[in-house]
Amino acid sequence: MNISGLCLLIGREMVSRRSSIFGIPGKFLSPPMAMTSLQIAGRKDVYDLLPLNESELQEQFVKGHGPGGQATNKTNNCVVLKHVPSGIVVKCHQTRSVEMNRKRARTILQEKVDLFYKGENSQVYQQQEEARRQKQEKRQKARKNLEKKKHLKEMLKNELESK
Repeated sequence: MNISGLCLLIGREMVSRRSSIFGIPGKFLSPPMAMTSLQIAGRKDVYDLLPLNESELQEQFVKGHGPGGQATNKTNNCVVLKHVPSGIVVKCHQTRSVEMNRKRARTILQEKVDLFYKGENSQVYQQQEEARRQKQEKRQKARKNLEKKKHLKEMLKNELESK
């Protein structure tokens, strides 16, 4: 490759990597750029989701559920978010913080609304289908390997018995 640097466009940020700096291959140009690339690489998939209009949402804060005893029974930190046009309701009580639950509920609702309106064309649906397909292929491969091992054991057993 006669290109002096390899450039990867990840999202809106450009990460540049030289093939050799000071004789050390694979060194990033600057530590901040290396940090940025690690942060980008660690992020979850970002989808092109339909935006949520705040005027179409109804938000309620209710008492949480699950373990936690008196603290859970007293605080209204569970968020119930409803998208009025589609009728989709999301309930989020993943953390003790109301603000974090609000953010997570909006993210979940945005994915569900996107799936509702786009259907099979939704990126969320396509990723779920890809994961389902990979899991099925993995099961089939494991099943075939088990059958091969079983067949091999039977052949070895038959050979030992015939001798």
